[in-house]
Amino acid sequence: MFLEEELKASEERYRSLFEQVRHGIIISTWEGGVVDCNQALLDMLGYDGKDEFLSIDIEKDLYVDPGDRKKFQQEVEYRGFVKDYPVRFKKKTGEAVSVLMTISPRYGKRDKIIGYQGLIIDITEREKMEKDLRAATKKFQKIAEMGEDAIVVLNQDFHIEFANFLSADITGHDPDDMIGMNFNLLLSEREQHILAELHTQLGEDENRRVCMETQIKTALKETKDVDLCITIAKDEEGKVKTYAYMRDITHRKSMERKIREANEFLTKLIDSSVDSIVVTDMDGNILIFNRGAEELLGYRAEEVIGTMNIRNIYPPGVAKEVMERMRSSDYGGVGRLRSMPMIHTNRYGEMIDGSISASIIYDDEGKEIATVGIFTDLRQRLTMEKKLRETQQQLLQSEKLAAMGRLTSQIAHELNNPIYGIMNTLELLKTEIPPKSRRRRLLEMALSETERVSEMLRNMLSFSKPQEEARKVISINKLIEDIILVHEKQLSESNIAAESLLDPELPDITASPNQLIQVLLNIISNAKDAMPNGGSLTFETGYNSATIVINISDTGTGIPENIRDKIFDAFFTTKQAVKGVGLGLSVCYGIVKDHGGDLQVKSETGKGTTVSIIFPTQCDS
Repeated sequence: MFLEEELKASEERYRSLFEQVRHGIIISTWEGGVVDCNQALLDMLGYDGKDEFLSIDIEKDLYVDPGDRKKFQQEVEYRGFVKDYPVRFKKKTGEAVSVLMTISPRYGKRDKIIGYQGLIIDITEREKMEKDLRAATKKFQKIAEMGEDAIVVLNQDFHIEFANFLSADITGHDPDDMIGMNFNLLLSEREQHILAELHTQLGEDENRRVCMETQIKTALKETKDVDLCITIAKDEEGKVKTYAYMRDITHRKSMERKIREANEFLTKLIDSSVDSIVVTDMDGNILIFNRGAEELLGYRAEEVIGTMNIRNIYPPGVAKEVMERMRSSDYGGVGRLRSMPMIHTNRYGEMIDGSISASIIYDDEGKEIATVGIFTDLRQRLTMEKKLRETQQQLLQSEKLAAMGRLTSQIAHELNNPIYGIMNTLELLKTEIPPKSRRRRLLEMALSETERVSEMLRNMLSFSKPQEEARKVISINKLIEDIILVHEKQLSESNIAAESLLDPELPDITASPNQLIQVLLNIISNAKDAMPNGGSLTFETGYNSATIVINISDTGTGIPENIRDKIFDAFFTTKQAVKGVGLGLSVCYGIVKDHGGDLQVKSETGKGTTVSIIFPTQCDS
């Protein structure tokens, strides 16, 4: 009686445990019948009661693929059990459910398998979660690989746990090789400290991101500029993960450097210009004001940029006129103004003679966005041109005076001999006429008037040979350079290019500066007239132990052979218009000879002329 009660109690405990297990429990026959099951298995498979489930054929009604039943049995026979054996069952409704079976065989007589018993665990939800996780992981990887940033995930020790493929492009390391690498190996010591400071700034704020521009060392020991951003996140265990995003900005930094260098070059170029350069917006507000503008107009750049309007510098109404001309096609093309004379006013109210060239700056869409004006100070040039005109007038006057002097000298020379003859004759006649005679008195009056004529001739000769200018030590090279500077604009307007090949070791000479200038100007004037369609004018100096030579060569029409012997004759000229009196080279020849030198001319018709001025090395009076 006691044993029966004990057995009954044990059976009830077993049944209670059997039913309370949350996973399915099954006991089956080898043939495929169900002997017993718990409620958890009925709930898993959707059966209303145990009787209904006990009546199914396991192979046909439980397995999605009936063939899996045979495979299961073979696995049990081979191993003696199965653990977490995956298979797909069917619910009562036919819906598939994924399960794991941990089953052991039930043995009968002679150790023959008569059935099976064990646990069945529903893993459908877990498979779904794993599938979702794989999908999410794939999506994350795709996002990580399709972006423009290299992404690395670091653990608390800054060792890399994940690296996308773009990180290989930036670092030069294979992504697989980067796993486990210390991220600091990519940084210099200075950059490591900066990164540590950024990490400190983050603290434990998972919603914050900090960035910096830095440099990394690649696998090839090269240096790359990168934009580095980091943020943090904690995993389920509370461990901090650092997410680092890197973007290669080497090209951008290189372009920035080139742009900066170009801007610095342009700024220096604009600032070093001797001309005044001013850039304004379309409202006239000054944006750029170079050093030349500061010197010319008296303002400092910081005083006018962003604060002064160009109308304060232009005379009234000129700003509007300049803009109208730039927009017209008549002054150099639309958007350009080649040159326009104008008077600038500096900060002290001083009027400055000059000219302006200007242009409009357009954006890519052709919209006017700014104007640039180049102001040229013409005061020095105008002064030089005035001196040039005065020198030319003096030259013309000199030619006229020289002609008058030569004519006077010739007349006086021709009259002197007959005058002296008349005077001698009158003196002889005086001895033959008594002092008291009326004819004697008339004779003395005639002699007196003759002497007065002789005195007048002496005065005329003195006028034709005036007192010479004091001579002094001068540099021929400097004299030539000054003359070229004065005549440069005039020659340029005649399409004549002036070139100087001056010996820097040329010794000085003692001479009359104004007379040498007169000689050089005469030769330049003749060369200019010989090149009506333009050409080149070359000044060359040289010396040896005995002479100093100045060669002035043009590419003009040349001197015809039949008149070359006459070019130094007084009053001889080949000019069609009356530009002088034909005494230019004659006067030049006289001046050079007076300095102990010589004047020589070599010419070839149609090719040009070379005038050589030769002075002794020690040129003195």
